[in-house]
Amino acid sequence: MGNDGGSIPTRRELVKEAARALNTSELKATQQEAQGHAWSYCPLSNRPLATPIVSDWAGTLYNKDAILEQLLPKDADVPASVIKEKEDVLQGRVKGLRDIVEVKFTLSPDEEKNLCPITSKELGPTTKSVYLVPCGHAFSEVAIREVAGETCVECNEPYKREDIIMILPSSKEDVERLAARASRLQSSGLTHSLRKAPGAKKRKKNAEALESTPTTTGEPSKGLKPKHKFTEDGTSKARSGTSTPVPNGASNGIKNAATASLTARVLDEQEERNKRRKLGLNENLKSLFSSGGYSAQAQRSGDFMTRGFSLPKKT
Repeated sequence: MGNDGGSIPTRRELVKEAARALNTSELKATQQEAQGHAWSYCPLSNRPLATPIVSDWAGTLYNKDAILEQLLPKDADVPASVIKEKEDVLQGRVKGLRDIVEVKFTLSPDEEKNLCPITSKELGPTTKSVYLVPCGHAFSEVAIREVAGETCVECNEPYKREDIIMILPSSKEDVERLAARASRLQSSGLTHSLRKAPGAKKRKKNAEALESTPTTTGEPSKGLKPKHKFTEDGTSKARSGTSTPVPNGASNGIKNAATASLTARVLDEQEERNKRRKLGLNENLKSLFSSGGYSAQAQRSGDFMTRGFSLPKKT
């Protein structure tokens, strides 16, 4: 049977058929099987797709609760391998809820199939399907291509031709088109749902400031207004036009002119108190003390507050 002194089989005897490339029909069947799994299961949670279903800019379908769970802070007991596996599935395409669009399917009467509301074809791995941004209604690609107009037939929401998103694209051309659209939106400060990206306004401001910054030091650029006007004594005035002087550095980092003015006033009052403390004690308190030392003969005629007390001499 083996290891009994008999012959040892070689690889040629064990491998009867050499590895070969899949033919067209086998490759199509493999792709259709993969498409069927992607149409039925969420790649993040590996659970069946259930309403609400969302999609990223690449046309991948997810359960919305799986996306929300991924965006929430992770517990300490979650293995790092699980976190990395889910991040590899998203590939950085979903960083917030603005990066997804809820896909709205028209269900069959038995609510088991997704149908195109125009052609009544079943949307799935055998039918090229698309959805519109921003409304999210799903149709067959043939119906959208043949229907004239640029408004959704379900909700009359306007859309552009470039905002027709292929669901689970398989061709290289469709994948490249969706990637180019995502790149254009990112450069415009928009997300997949056509809403503004977080921090886009701030980045745009910084870019404009850098463009208007002069190359040589000296006068401020024309595109930027100085926040404070400096007087001859080195103090600065707030931009709001108030006459309250602001010491150097007092308004540093304070954008609100009223807050900067109040801060300057408090600092001035504190500085005035420090000056009074340095000049000396209150005049009423100074009258109770003598700077020349105590003299019993000189203070004998005073009252008990200024006369003090002297010890009798020893005999």
